[in-house]
Amino acid sequence: MNEMPDGTSPATGAAPRRASLPVDVDGVIIGGASPIVVQSMTNTDTADAAATAGQVAALAEAGSELVRITVNTEEAAREVPRIREILDVRGESVPLVGDFHYNGHTLLTKYPECAQALAKYRINPGNVGFKEKRDVQFATMIEKAIEFGKPVRIGVNWGSLDADLMARLMDENAERPDPKDSQEVLREALVASALESAALATDIGLPANRIILSCKVSNVQDLIAVYGDLAARCGYALHLGLTEAGMGSKGIVASTAALAVLLQQGIGDTIRISLTPEPGGDRTREAIVAQEILQSLGLRSFVPQIVACPGCGRTTSTVFQELAEEIQTYVRDKMPEWSKSFEGVETMQVAVMGCIVNGPGESKHANIGISLPGTGEQPAAPVFVDGEKTVTLRGANIGDEFKAIVDRYVADRYPPREAG
Repeated sequence: MNEMPDGTSPATGAAPRRASLPVDVDGVIIGGASPIVVQSMTNTDTADAAATAGQVAALAEAGSELVRITVNTEEAAREVPRIREILDVRGESVPLVGDFHYNGHTLLTKYPECAQALAKYRINPGNVGFKEKRDVQFATMIEKAIEFGKPVRIGVNWGSLDADLMARLMDENAERPDPKDSQEVLREALVASALESAALATDIGLPANRIILSCKVSNVQDLIAVYGDLAARCGYALHLGLTEAGMGSKGIVASTAALAVLLQQGIGDTIRISLTPEPGGDRTREAIVAQEILQSLGLRSFVPQIVACPGCGRTTSTVFQELAEEIQTYVRDKMPEWSKSFEGVETMQVAVMGCIVNGPGESKHANIGISLPGTGEQPAAPVFVDGEKTVTLRGANIGDEFKAIVDRYVADRYPPREAG
């Protein structure tokens, strides 16, 4: 990966990463100087071990470095070890995170095999119990994390904020000579819930380097404000995500708008993009979008970048559009093989351009580029490798010929990855 020691790229212009305590999640390090970690969550019934393991594997293959699963029933808790076993047999080592609400204290106590199989627990302090039961049940979950040596994400969500805490802060605000508006109090309650819960966890005995915090909301400006405050007030590793971001382009744009600002400020150690899948849609999209955000900001490199022009009246042919899609799919499909064999291939840039206006120039800037003919241009496609024109392609097999050039470039340009 093309990263600086602090986990950022030398070319981004982003603020230095905020210092945070590194947390080890079964070998995946969150925080400290480690690269920002991509994670996602299944939407299968965890009691269906085969389906859940299958989706976990698909998310991991798409780029998720941690995968969270719902643990909400006894049936689900019983199947967690089986899910881990299926993944291990398949050679998939991605850590599993257990998502607990309401009955986590019971499930972790009653099913120690589940508690052991999970790499990390996610606890929502607003959903661990009410009134006098809250602290007792929260303490039970923290004690289980200590017993099994597991880190914990204390994940506050404004849709399930601790009602007692909110009421307390509202009363305190009402007594101020210059009371804040209700939205400011809500943001303060989110941060207070996370910090007070973390303090309680450390009082119980959970080391600070096993704690990750998150404060999720579904409004972009609120998320930016909340995490700016949280980052300034603690040294814990932070998980970023816009909760209930939505479906399709709306969810992608909103998540990108929020996370890009925070990441540019050096805030955030791990991210998740909470997309609502289209009916029958692919869950892996959220992992791919997370990667694309980090790569677009220059914070990490995952797959070669495909540069393609948007098209205009000069590019009425759909050939370049079809080739751009074909090459993008080809490169992503080849990455599992390439990444095992070659060092640094994820930093490669490929340009697929549609006419002579910007085509040759963009192609020269890329590692490999092809400039397809636009309307009225000669039916020829010059190919540039590391800035030099090497060949001109013609005819119906341009796509296959260009993919062969990409394959040769990868084999020739990137050093073999050392075994192990």
